[in-house]
Amino acid sequence: MSKKRSKSKEEVAQKYYRAARDEMLPFIPEGIKVGIEIGCGDGAFGAALKSQGRVNEYWGLEIHPPSGETARQTLDKVLIGNAEQLVDELPENYFDVMIFNDSLEHLVDPFLFLEKAKTKLKADGVLVASIPNVRHFRNLYQLIFKKQWRYVDSGILDRTHLRFFTCESIKDMFNDAGFSIIELKGIHGTRKRKIRLLALLSFGLLDDIRFLQFAVVAKQADRAV
Repeated sequence: MSKKRSKSKEEVAQKYYRAARDEMLPFIPEGIKVGIEIGCGDGAFGAALKSQGRVNEYWGLEIHPPSGETARQTLDKVLIGNAEQLVDELPENYFDVMIFNDSLEHLVDPFLFLEKAKTKLKADGVLVASIPNVRHFRNLYQLIFKKQWRYVDSGILDRTHLRFFTCESIKDMFNDAGFSIIELKGIHGTRKRKIRLLALLSFGLLDDIRFLQFAVVAKQADRAV
């Protein structure tokens, strides 16, 4: 049984680090020359941007060594290790965009990391992130009706998630770090009619529970337009 469980975990890990995250491509601004992805996995997202000619130079930070080594085959530079330790090694005022595809919630102190990110971005640089929504209806159902908050191998309650966010706390985090959000959009919304009707009948109060994640685009507060 343990062998079967180990194989299952390996498959989950491979799927996680190989995720292309195509749904986040539209949130990357045009005219980007240099980008960096925090938690780049095997480099699929950066490779897509480079193949489309949307970025000239692309860096990655990755804590998972096998994935980081794979990313090095397609990205321009990949640092392997703990992002919160490696961030200080990044050049100042260098990047046009810093991307977090479901990685902020894995950091011990994402608030401090965002503050440091400002020194690594160019003056008009942007942050792009996707962040799991802890108020997703499936998670609320387990919490309210099943009285359960069970960590699993992947998803909102991923065992490796250290932080949990709602739409409102996402706003607070970016604002407190000195960023202004220029776009905040729910992604991977459910098609279940009951949930969509519940959101409608609540006059928007429960609209956020439809979405598995939120996509965020932000600029430094004094540069936002």
